[in-house]
Amino acid sequence: MSESNRQPDMNRRKLLGATAAGVTAATLAPGVILQTVSAARALDEPVTGDVRWGMLIDTAKCADGCSACVDACVSENNIPSFGRPTTDPVWIRKVKLRDTQTGKLTNMPMLCLHCEFPPCVDVCPTGASFRRADGIVLVDRHTCIGCRYCMMACPYKARSFIHEQIDNQTVAAPRGKGCVESCTLCVHRLDQGDISTACADACAKEGHEAILVGDLKDPSSAIAQRLKSYPSREIRADLELNTGVRYSNV
Repeated sequence: MSESNRQPDMNRRKLLGATAAGVTAATLAPGVILQTVSAARALDEPVTGDVRWGMLIDTAKCADGCSACVDACVSENNIPSFGRPTTDPVWIRKVKLRDTQTGKLTNMPMLCLHCEFPPCVDVCPTGASFRRADGIVLVDRHTCIGCRYCMMACPYKARSFIHEQIDNQTVAAPRGKGCVESCTLCVHRLDQGDISTACADACAKEGHEAILVGDLKDPSSAIAQRLKSYPSREIRADLELNTGVRYSNV
């Protein structure tokens, strides 16, 4: 893609990013009520671009047959199974890749990759899909009309449509029938000052420690140090989306 062709699209994305930042200044995240703790951002303090939350997944440490990350996400965000695998909402899934030459098996947890230039945001007709200033891509369920354009635009198949009525709602992760949803990078934790996610904690508890969460902009953070010291890659880097989730040993 030439620089001249890309520029209008980049300008539109910057405008959408600025809009999202304005929304988060008032709501922080759709439906999320923050608790007052010492490490949390103040309720009246807007999200800023001083940080960019991201994740690094070491596939060499991701154990075959382990579903701890998936199970933890389901529990944390109240994502029940309705017995319909083709339509049940999925925020994180395990994908297996086998090298046809060597036979090596690679396990890859796949989720929303929280792109800097998210296609889901570009195609959303209502602005329900937006990217916060700190890099987290979310869906505002109050303005989502369920058109599913974002699902078609996402190259990672990271979004789901809610077909069923959701009971036992949680304050941290409100969900609603007729809306699209995806991984929020456990925004309710990050906004409270807990730099972790349910999947990362569960993986560490199993002794694998394949998932690392942190501030990509902070050179002293563990994730920035790891990215600097070891090779990693984006999935579909050719799309130039600058994903916030990276993979190593792929």
